[in-house]
Amino acid sequence: QVQLVESGGGLVQAGGSLRLSCAASTRTFSTSTYARGWFRQAPGKDREFVAVISWSGGTKLYADSVKGRFTISRDNAKNTVYLQMNALKPEDTAVYYCAAGRLPMTGLNSYDYWGQGTQVTVSS
Repeated sequence: QVQLVESGGGLVQAGGSLRLSCAASTRTFSTSTYARGWFRQAPGKDREFVAVISWSGGTKLYADSVKGRFTISRDNAKNTVYLQMNALKPEDTAVYYCAAGRLPMTGLNSYDYWGQGTQVTVSS
């Protein structure tokens, strides 16, 4: 069973930055060949796509709402994916989830494994 563990969330003022990490914890399975995505869910809203990176790092996709502000990256040797979030806005407040799937897709149903989420709160 693959476990994805997010970290790095917290409270930040608008305009600030945070870096989220998602480590895959497994002894028998490597997620290095999996695409890794980030999603978020604000209170009362559906979970939405934020960013995804292919296993090689050659493909990166972003939601329009975060383009130019967020950067996704990965370190396959560490089985870890990162989300650098700059110029944060109050509307970025949500629980952020990482996920692993076979292909770099934007739909939730494309992902096989999910983390438990980390809270990001941006104050105005």
